[in-house]
Amino acid sequence: MSQMPQPAQLSACPTCDEPPQAGDRYCDQCGADLAAAAASAAQTPGDRPVPPRLNGAAWSPHPEPEPDDYELAAPAPDDYELAAPAPDDYELATPAPDGYGQPADPRAAGALGAPEAAPPTETGTPAEIDTGVNASTHTSAATSTGSMAGTGTGAGPRLPGGEHRPRCAACQEGTIDQDGYCERCGHAQARERDHMESELEGIAAASDRGLRHHRNEDAFAVSAAELPDGSPVMVAVVCDGVSSATRPDDASAAAAHAAGEALRTSLPRGAHPQQAMNEAIVAAAEAVNSLALDTGAAAAHHEGQRHQNAPACTIVSAVVTSDILTIGWVGDSRAYWVPDDRTAPPARLTEDDSWAAQMVAAGLMSEAEAYADERAHAITGWLGADAYELEPHTASYKPDRPGVVVVCTDGLWNYAESAEQMARAVPSDARSRPLNTAQILVGHALDGGGHDNVTVAVVPFPAASGRAGSA
Repeated sequence: MSQMPQPAQLSACPTCDEPPQAGDRYCDQCGADLAAAAASAAQTPGDRPVPPRLNGAAWSPHPEPEPDDYELAAPAPDDYELAAPAPDDYELATPAPDGYGQPADPRAAGALGAPEAAPPTETGTPAEIDTGVNASTHTSAATSTGSMAGTGTGAGPRLPGGEHRPRCAACQEGTIDQDGYCERCGHAQARERDHMESELEGIAAASDRGLRHHRNEDAFAVSAAELPDGSPVMVAVVCDGVSSATRPDDASAAAAHAAGEALRTSLPRGAHPQQAMNEAIVAAAEAVNSLALDTGAAAAHHEGQRHQNAPACTIVSAVVTSDILTIGWVGDSRAYWVPDDRTAPPARLTEDDSWAAQMVAAGLMSEAEAYADERAHAITGWLGADAYELEPHTASYKPDRPGVVVVCTDGLWNYAESAEQMARAVPSDARSRPLNTAQILVGHALDGGGHDNVTVAVVPFPAASGRAGSA
């Protein structure tokens, strides 16, 4: 997940003495809020995030790219108009070659599909869900459609006597409290957002809590529509909650829903994709800003004693038509281009708003050095009421060959950072099987360690004609 500058880390959880991993917000053993405990121990108020400085001066944000800024010279006369940016040299540990689709987390194994499970179906009924997550829980390998609704708790039978609270899936006796824990044995219950998958005709997305975090603070929205001339358009929005802020899960859900709705409304009316993208990001920012005004009891209970930075998240979105793809983003979530023809180079389509990116751009560090630094993922741009200035980035591309756009949070690209690494993780049939591809990419991150929430949308190019809808 994206990070703002972090408070001091504890050497051990104050509740169960479990040593935390670097960057963990919650204890992996008992779920205790480590950030609140660290802030209390330090007895210092949480400050707003400050952009990185050099010699006392803040770096200015990256300039807004012009519509065709990312069209680079092709490596060969018959290659597409896209060209990859400078090669990314930072290598991350790769999972075992035969590890895909076999996550170490038993909770995810059923969702991603065991080796003997029936292959997922390729049909789905578009459905609009008003939760802001705009996704459904995938409950078995044989029913991977975008129209199923999750239970939200994962608990089994209800208690006798007309009691509406679910029974604990572990001890089968206790009831589940508002935080998702059994009141008898303390076992954490599965939640609707722990693993989500959605598929429309020609576009798919998947999200997983990962193996180390207390909850999933990512969200996504995917939709299909028609332009005024009747040609298809596909939309994917992926958001990553800022873990050091208040209510990051609510922030990502609100942003994904608002941006998805804005694009699904404006594009069929004939809005230019880049203008529609810019307006969608502004709408997402306003949705996140509005959460800072929510001071009700529910918000206070939701966060407990976590110090109160305003809700915040990153965003990346793709709009794909029959001849053009448009990307918009704020923060460090990314989009990649992977052509069907693997002899042609893939490309990263976004530039991070992050400390590491600024160090590399300033020539102060190599990319490997910057991303190895513990400050690498401190973001310099985000959506939220305490963002310094909202500067949406947008860019358009015109590939001359088919492929897929991979839109993802850093929970995936941490395990496939360069365009070449991402292309190797994407299966060769990605354009015809986007849901299967999203599942494999989530599995790639889980196999690599699953240290973060992971969310990915796969959008084939050119857009395929299908039924309009959202999921």
